Amino acid sequence: MTRIAVIGGGRIGEALIAGLLEAGRAVKDLVVVETHTDRAELLADRFGVRVTDAVDDAAVGADLLVVAVKPGDVDAVLTELGKADLGGDRDQILVSLAAGVPTARLEAKLPAGFPVVRVMPNTPMLVGEGMSVLAGGRYAKAEQLELVTDLLSTVGQTCVVAESQMDAVTAVSGSGPAYFFLVVEAMVEAGVGLGLTRDVSAQLVTQTMLGSAAMLAESGQSAVDLRAAVTSPAGTTAAAVRELERAGLRSAFLEALHAAKQRSAEQGATTE
Repeated sequence: MTRIAVIGGGRIGEALIAGLLEAGRAVKDLVVVETHTDRAELLADRFGVRVTDAVDDAAVGADLLVVAVKPGDVDAVLTELGKADLGGDRDQILVSLAAGVPTARLEAKLPAGFPVVRVMPNTPMLVGEGMSVLAGGRYAKAEQLELVTDLLSTVGQTCVVAESQMDAVTAVSGSGPAYFFLVVEAMVEAGVGLGLTRDVSAQLVTQTMLGSAAMLAESGQSAVDLRAAVTSPAGTTAAAVRELERAGLRSAFLEALHAAKQRSAEQGATTE
């Protein structure tokens, strides 16, 4: 059975741990690296997993090395991994959840030919509804990508793209939850402005968003078709949509995602 070392016990690391355990992965096959004592104790108590503060200790015998730390901490993790006996007769894979860190940078600090899979997750992973996008490095085989895809499917949906598309992925789904929350925030405030209490406005907006997302996911219809079905000629929805179009909603999103993609590319370049 696959042994997994999760290096980093923050929110994303914890979400992955929870997903793996809920999917029936054996506890004995999961070890977590967390250097903050309080956080380490919390993870050990909550999930019953072995927690260590030593990267090289966790890496020994692990089939999957999941790096779930901030981009700025990746170099330190790679340095610690250098102390472990990686590769050899064991078919190990490094899975990086660190945003903006290219596979080439990771491969350069690992033993020659070490397989790397880069992943762009997003925060809905915390509730089992994440979108994880994978890109294999030069040495990652198809079956290794499939293994990592299976791993991440425990916390949401997955897809595989070329690494050249990861900046666009970051702009659309990596940063996407923030756009959604901003729209919700704006709608709640507008509801308050129309005379609703904040609690009622928040409930209406949240359930409307939840229900609309479910319709989009389950109906088999496009967003264009579903919007048209709600928009009666000369009705209230048509009036609202007209104002959103007049305010430049589409161009605002286009420019916003363009800016996010560009920033992702800049961050990737500075981490080389």
